Amino acid sequence: MGLLDKFFGSKVSYPPLPPDSEAMGKLDEIKAPLEELAHKVHDRLQVVPAEHEAFVFLGKPPENFGLAWIHDGKVTSLNDFVKEHHLSDVKVGELIYRLGEAYQHASESPRYSAEIGGKQMVVIPSKGLEQEVHQIMSNTLH
Repeated sequence: MGLLDKFFGSKVSYPPLPPDSEAMGKLDEIKAPLEELAHKVHDRLQVVPAEHEAFVFLGKPPENFGLAWIHDGKVTSLNDFVKEHHLSDVKVGELIYRLGEAYQHASESPRYSAEIGGKQMVVIPSKGLEQEVHQIMSNTLH
């Protein structure tokens, strides 16, 4: 990534996610809530598919981003998660910092593009990132 890309962003294109891939199968399972999210959010979406769920980085991780968690047929935003579990500002700061770190740890993971709900998304089928985000969310509650 060049210096100008860092300031102005870049339109990196990724190869299409193969329709017969395991990741596409996982996305198909959560298609309805993912489409709902795609219609609501105008920011860039990067989806980390998991078993029966997905984590979606919104915006420009690792610095300026949000997170949505698709599970049990619904979308839980980071704000919803914070309110539901009564997290302090310090806990929220730690959570966001650790999620940004997890995203960076997966920087070498392959990325693909997919159109879902009429919106182009980046798909990161990384078992390591999936497990790390899961662990961070779980550790935040204990």
